[in-house]
Amino acid sequence: MANNLPTQSNRLDAYEPVARAIDFLVENYEDAPSLEATAAHVGLSGPHFQRVFKAGAGVSPKRFLQYLAAREAKQAMDRGESVLDASFAAGLSGASRLHDLFLVSEAMTPGAYRKKGEGLTIHYAFVDGPFGRALIGATNKGICWLSFFGVAGEAAQIAEMKEDWRAAAFVEDKSFVEPLAARAFAFAANQSIDQPLGLHVQGTNFQLKVWEGLLRIPYGGLVTYGELANEVCSSRAARAVGAAVGANMISLLIPCHRVILSSGVIHNYRWGTARKKAILAMEEAVAAA
Repeated sequence: MANNLPTQSNRLDAYEPVARAIDFLVENYEDAPSLEATAAHVGLSGPHFQRVFKAGAGVSPKRFLQYLAAREAKQAMDRGESVLDASFAAGLSGASRLHDLFLVSEAMTPGAYRKKGEGLTIHYAFVDGPFGRALIGATNKGICWLSFFGVAGEAAQIAEMKEDWRAAAFVEDKSFVEPLAARAFAFAANQSIDQPLGLHVQGTNFQLKVWEGLLRIPYGGLVTYGELANEVCSSRAARAVGAAVGANMISLLIPCHRVILSSGVIHNYRWGTARKKAILAMEEAVAAA
């Protein structure tokens, strides 16, 4: 899939109308907004908006809306075989191109984890992405934080990041973060990236095991909490697995959004159910395309 969106860090603002359009479509999908109505909402002409949205989201606005509406009506678990069996069998080498994009995850040692980032410098900045404004933090080894802007505001997000890495030094540094952000958002849209994208994670051994399980769920796939628990340890540990999923602080890239209830209901997303639905709809539409 060609990536027509500028990948240079100084063009990340091109995502801003895409994010606003996605929010608008999620809020109004039942009314099936037209291309013209959605374009007008973000202040662009119809043809220009069509090009901008497809470049940023990987699919056309119409296709995204179709999958968003379909997901609401679809019982994702109504299949003859375990969703997890199929997903993990496909892994990252199935129809998805995610296997070709190199996501490199480096975990901290237990000793380093206990020190909560001592000796590390984390560069951070707020950037615009396809699902709205995001805070990204990164060390020299890779992205260590990615959270979406919420009602709490920027100061609260920064405070939360600093608490998670309380012994690290922090430097606000857009020039360091923006090239990583451009690759991260292209990666999240299943588009080609020019070099490996590193993640620098910290967590308990159990959390790391769960996050590794999340990384094996293919692009556009879904699993239940119980199935994920059965894969990484035991089906009886579904509650503990759910807590580990919720502790993930690198949203979008470690795909905790791909875990849903066994009923097919989509909820329990740290950054809001609407955003989770939007991410899943986009992934399914892009994977199908």
